[in-house]
Amino acid sequence: MTPFDPASLRAQFPILAERIGANPLHYLDNAATAQMPRAVLDAMVAHETHARANVHRSVHTLAERATRAFEGAREAVAAYLNAAQPEEVVFTSGATAALNLVAHSFGASLRPGDEVVISTLDHHSNIVPWQMLRDRSGIVLKAARVTPEGRLDLEHLAEVIGPRTRLVAITHASNVTGAITPVAAVVALARKVDARVLLDGCQMAPHGPVDVQALGVDFYALSGHKMFGPNGIGALWAPFDLLESMPPFLGGGEMIRTVTLERTIYAKPPMRFEAGTPPIAQAVGLGAAARFLSALDHQGVEGHLARLTGRILDGLAALDRGRQRIRVIGPTSLEARLPVISFDIAGAHPHDLCQMLDSHGVALRGGHHCAQPLMEHFDLAGTTRASLALYNDDADVDALLSGLDDALTRLSAG
Repeated sequence: MTPFDPASLRAQFPILAERIGANPLHYLDNAATAQMPRAVLDAMVAHETHARANVHRSVHTLAERATRAFEGAREAVAAYLNAAQPEEVVFTSGATAALNLVAHSFGASLRPGDEVVISTLDHHSNIVPWQMLRDRSGIVLKAARVTPEGRLDLEHLAEVIGPRTRLVAITHASNVTGAITPVAAVVALARKVDARVLLDGCQMAPHGPVDVQALGVDFYALSGHKMFGPNGIGALWAPFDLLESMPPFLGGGEMIRTVTLERTIYAKPPMRFEAGTPPIAQAVGLGAAARFLSALDHQGVEGHLARLTGRILDGLAALDRGRQRIRVIGPTSLEARLPVISFDIAGAHPHDLCQMLDSHGVALRGGHHCAQPLMEHFDLAGTTRASLALYNDDADVDALLSGLDDALTRLSAG
């Protein structure tokens, strides 16, 4: 493990040397897409340069290289998740595809009246697939509320989980409030009624290795582009016996053992769920990202990001000067939260704020963040969001707070 050094870590991300006009780039949109280090970029270039071929089927040299790289990436992701075996990791095009896979495949075992429980905190990718399942199969979809602080309301969750609940599908951490879900409490409630638990790990996976066995859940979805890997790749983890009990979602090449004109015998997991030519270079990149993350001093990273998050929260309070114009949407403490800070400034549209901050070189996110039910809960159309990653530093926070100060001055003058 390499001791945490913000400057040397930041230097591994070439894009952070970019300038936005006259300003350095201060990239604070990591909850949407994180940047890629050289280790990931180099792995993908090396693969495409020396091993570009299809996987599994051919025996020529390039194909064998490609297969080793692809399955090596699966092993790296499995190790990052502490999966019992690599075959428990299914590569998908992203977390959205992983969640849809579960909704279709595991969802095929659900019957009219069976219940799936989600929450108001969830991203659309963990809401819409279950609504679609409800509409085509007659399941009942329930949603747990959130607390005023933007955390999962465990008391209400206990009320909505019942004897017909078959699955609790919930975010591991909110992409809006930053609140981390108390997974052990959720699992305990679900197990009382023998329900499965799915975690949307998109926001949590970039912040250090995830131990799916210790979490005690049944499904875990993640997205490569949020954990310093490429776009177009993600993964679904589930125990092998559970995957083996599920029918495939997509049909085609690669996911079969035998095909005749009358019937098909499906392959075992994970190939059962990987129809067609997979995103090979992207998987190689995700594997490299998992190895990169596994080698970090995550205790050092966590402390660094907690300090920067505290600076932002304190800075927003100082800029507000008690006028109650700036409202933080989510926890205002550092307890059980990620470095994701969403806020509303009265009288200012999030998109306008983002444009103003872009003139300072600060990249933020403005809008509903694919969480419209949560926005409705807070009576907002959207928020401005700053989200930190392991390469952010004090200069990024300084630029954010300075840019917001300038924006508030311009808005007041207007």
